[in-house]
Amino acid sequence: MSEQGGLRRTLGVRDAVVIGLGSMVGAGIFAAPAPAARAAGTGLLAGLVVAGFVAYCNATSSARLAALYPASGGTYVYGRERLGEFWGYLAGWTFVVGKTASCAAMALTAGAYLWPGHERVVAVGAVVGLTAVNHRGVQRSVRLTRVIVAVVLAVLAAVVVACLGPGGGTTEQVPGGAATVGGVLEAAGLLFFAFAGYARIATLGEEVRDPARTIPRAVPVALGLALVVYAVVTAAVVSVLGTGGLAGSAAPLADAVRAAGAGWLAPVVRVGAAVAALGALLALILGVSRTTLAMARDGHLPGALAAVHPRFRVPHRAEWAVGAVVAAVVATVDLRGAIGFSSFGVLLYYAIANASAWTLNRTAAARVLPGAGLLGCLALAFALPAASVAAGAAVVLAGALVYGIRRTLKS
Repeated sequence: MSEQGGLRRTLGVRDAVVIGLGSMVGAGIFAAPAPAARAAGTGLLAGLVVAGFVAYCNATSSARLAALYPASGGTYVYGRERLGEFWGYLAGWTFVVGKTASCAAMALTAGAYLWPGHERVVAVGAVVGLTAVNHRGVQRSVRLTRVIVAVVLAVLAAVVVACLGPGGGTTEQVPGGAATVGGVLEAAGLLFFAFAGYARIATLGEEVRDPARTIPRAVPVALGLALVVYAVVTAAVVSVLGTGGLAGSAAPLADAVRAAGAGWLAPVVRVGAAVAALGALLALILGVSRTTLAMARDGHLPGALAAVHPRFRVPHRAEWAVGAVVAAVVATVDLRGAIGFSSFGVLLYYAIANASAWTLNRTAAARVLPGAGLLGCLALAFALPAASVAAGAAVVLAGALVYGIRRTLKS
């Protein structure tokens, strides 16, 4: 088969759910609740509910579109087919840029937990190693993701038991600030960073068996499981630290188990956080490389990136290109603000997904969820910290400018 051939359909419902969980139950659960608590105060759980609802709207829209357009690329394909070439391009641009920042953040998170002070070395090695795993075929990635998800869920279960057990409620909680509407929306935008992984199922549409059946089943299952995990873990940690203590913690889950009298569990939590970050990185590279493949096929990126490996049936050049860019970023740039920057780009990406789903059916009832998802994505995107909004808007405008210049030169 030629290098320009299609990808191999090997993923069933269970595999797709595992990939979605690996993307969502990742490093976000170890990191995102703290900045969200600083923003929302006592409204933290309300922010989680808002993020979960917007994610559900997006997931429903994405599942409907993925069943209709079962090709690699996700919202890049949906926007192109339903709204026009520019909107598809803009979705692909925001996804690739935003998720490349997420890849770097996950790699640096793993490095910080595994070898503090040498996180960049570990991060580069992790990117190279996981890119090599993806290169060998999506089924190898699924098998590794299963192991990672199992380890992370076991660690999170231990944290919940420690916090809600007999000794968990004996520490003095630190009260959080008063909740405001703006703070709850900002927290929801930050927490959305953790929920955005279900898109990985849709971007792998060309590698899913019977996508019209598999994707609509897998997306809500993965999202529902992740939402339950986040709600239970967040509630357990807050029961020990309080929202104020959570807001001031650099490693909230490790601090929570220490405060609950289970200090021996803190090193286990650190390992779990590193494993979670690696799992999220693995799934992120999968998703970004597939969107890169789709954009290369349409000429928005170099055509060489559209190659598919004749044996492993993966977009090997796109994967290695993404890996190389992420490795360069983690080796040179400090990405502590990557959560906000990534959330802004991904929320705009899902806004385009909801706008695309809006066009599928003209009945009012069928448009409720995509309409709510569209408004929710825009509200959360612009409720993020001002620096994240400014940086994200600049990147989006730069992408639109590149598109306009290419169109002008072509015509």
